[in-house]
Amino acid sequence: MNLVFATHNPNKLSEVKELLQNSISLKGLDEIGCFSEIPETGNTIEVNATQKSSFVANKYQINCFADDTGLEVEYLNGEPGVYSARYAGEAKDPNANIELLLSNLKGVENRKARFKTVISLIINNEEFLFKGIVNGVISESPIGSKGFGYDPIFIPDGYTKTFAEMDFEVKNTISHRALAVNKLIGFLNQL
Repeated sequence: MNLVFATHNPNKLSEVKELLQNSISLKGLDEIGCFSEIPETGNTIEVNATQKSSFVANKYQINCFADDTGLEVEYLNGEPGVYSARYAGEAKDPNANIELLLSNLKGVENRKARFKTVISLIINNEEFLFKGIVNGVISESPIGSKGFGYDPIFIPDGYTKTFAEMDFEVKNTISHRALAVNKLIGFLNQL
């Protein structure tokens, strides 16, 4: 099956391709000639995922899926949430986002957080949603050089390392994106 993942992010594309292995031919937006910045104006992760998949499906008349991910910190009432990528501003600078988040948690004992990914699949003009959530805590400082985004400060429950310290293979079995993608794959395998 041919599918388009509505992303320009090569890290996300690589993660998902690794999970899909060879069962599905997956392309990113750049590979189909879509260089548009797709709107993400929703007030929930679900709405943003749907906006992106709908944009691509309608414009290119192809089966596709999009994801949206947010880091939700309990003490900050779910922030940065839907604004995770642009928490420190429209430049979408991951280091600035991490610095701001750590600053907002300075001296705070409750560091509980969760990563949430929602995938919106549009196949044959019908939408299906898949969700993945992983709970954890925010570290005191960034640790590790693997991964991207908030990975250097997120320690999933049951582990002592941040996502950025984990081998790709380990992270891809427990991450929020992996959980959502595995639900997507299970669905696609039933078609």
